[in-house]
Amino acid sequence: MNWGTKIVLGLGTFMSFIIVLAVIMFNSKTDALVEQDYYEKGIHYDETFNRKEQVIKDHAAPLISIQPELLNITFSKPAKGTIRMVRNSDKKQDRIMHFETDTAMQVNLPLGGLKKGAWKLIAEWDSADKTYLTEQEIQLP
Repeated sequence: MNWGTKIVLGLGTFMSFIIVLAVIMFNSKTDALVEQDYYEKGIHYDETFNRKEQVIKDHAAPLISIQPELLNITFSKPAKGTIRMVRNSDKKQDRIMHFETDTAMQVNLPLGGLKKGAWKLIAEWDSADKTYLTEQEIQLP
């Protein structure tokens, strides 16, 4: 076997390798980005940052307690907004829940249908003409 044959075999093997990788890439699941509109969110990040800072400035971080079938969130003032439960491992399990606090400044959300494990809780709410946003990693039992 001379050097010309070795070069042709090496080049053919390399091209086959590239073709196999391309086929695997096209047959794999779609890319699962955490957010589909992350460019838009990047443009408006200042607003998000200001709402997170408002939570720190006003000491308005909610207290979160998790029972087996119930998520209890206690706010410092009456609040109305949304809670997003984000599952990083499977976007199809993400949930958005609207809430309004009761007279005890609490929100009780049922956890039925949510798998146990790691979740990201993103709470956005309005209270006393101010907007707030907080993100927290939680572990569901």
